[in-house]
Amino acid sequence: MNRSVRGAGGTRNEAGVNLPALRSHNAALVLDLLRTAGEAGISRLELAERTGLTPQAVSKITARLRAEGLAREAGHRASTGGKPRTVLRLVPTAAYAVGVHLDRDELTAVLVDMAGVRVAVRRTPLDLGAGAEAVFTAVEREVDAVREDAAVRETGAVREAGAVRGTGAVREAGAVREVGAVPEAAAVRDEVGAGLNASAPSPAPAVLGVGVAMPGPLDHLAGTPGRVTGHPAWEGVPLRDELTRRLGLPVALDKDTNAAALGLALHPGAPASDSFAYLHLGTGLGSGLVLGGALHRGARTGAGEFGHQTVLLDGPPCGCGGRGCLEVLCLAAVARGDVPEAARVLGTGAANLVRLLDIDRVVLGGRVVAADPEAFVGGVGAALAGAGLGTPVSAATSPYAVAEGAAQLILAPIFGK
Repeated sequence: MNRSVRGAGGTRNEAGVNLPALRSHNAALVLDLLRTAGEAGISRLELAERTGLTPQAVSKITARLRAEGLAREAGHRASTGGKPRTVLRLVPTAAYAVGVHLDRDELTAVLVDMAGVRVAVRRTPLDLGAGAEAVFTAVEREVDAVREDAAVRETGAVREAGAVRGTGAVREAGAVREVGAVPEAAAVRDEVGAGLNASAPSPAPAVLGVGVAMPGPLDHLAGTPGRVTGHPAWEGVPLRDELTRRLGLPVALDKDTNAAALGLALHPGAPASDSFAYLHLGTGLGSGLVLGGALHRGARTGAGEFGHQTVLLDGPPCGCGGRGCLEVLCLAAVARGDVPEAARVLGTGAANLVRLLDIDRVVLGGRVVAADPEAFVGGVGAALAGAGLGTPVSAATSPYAVAEGAAQLILAPIFGK
């Protein structure tokens, strides 16, 4: 795919990504094992053993992956007999994905590599109620900008051998622009970088697509929002298709809670068959569910509407049209500055969820939790314990969890997830 990126110097054409090897299911299995192996790498024999493919099939797949720059040989590993095994690694900088978090009052855009490492990030104020055109324009601007930020050699970043190194942040037109650091070991495209003039600008990274996460409800398959609490005018807007047209890139849409849960499920070291609930408390309250290692959306993307369970009959009205919803009670406590009560209410809902689904753990997130994670983890844990439940509770406090998870909406299918 090809697209044009607008910049201060006019319009320039950017080569997109066309990687035939990514279209194979077996290649996805191999790529996922390369991803989870990380810097340690994995041999062809191990790939064959763990995928059930024949050594010949693995050799053909890895040859294609290497030819397209997705994998590379990285030394040898001692063998118990015969010649040492050649170790293969994923090339994280072969391609990238953009993740966009549309919150009710803020837009966050990140660029991540194929290993899920954040390369660049932008945050800017947003009014989700300003209308679709204003939001689409903001997304278009920030997606272009985050790609350009990743290629910048100055203001805190130097792009060498296909990877961005260094950190920095500048304030531009009300937006925070940060360029994240990529580990030294991720700079694996030496053959690309070797011929670059150090003073020449680097090309924008090749992007596979853009994942967009926003408050629900929404229809993941149709790519359209539903009656977003507080912003019902979004119902039925063809968000995915319109952004695909404007950006010239594939776009995937999902709920913010689902995106964050997906990102956590794909985090290195996460158990393959993990079952957990991610509870997001920010401008709203919702959950993302991972059951048996897989994100559970439901047939209509309706799973995880955690905040709209009724916990107080005839309670205060909620923006969803109901009364006594967990969200309205929890946010009211937050507005009063009563964190212990907010945690208690959240814990009551979490106990209901644990009893219903028998999940292994509960993960808390969102800006409200991030402001006082110990209080929320302790309060929710106490509520669970009071209900006779010993389910572990933890917090994911990164402000970029939803945006990074949104990028995984694009990357996950490449790895067969």
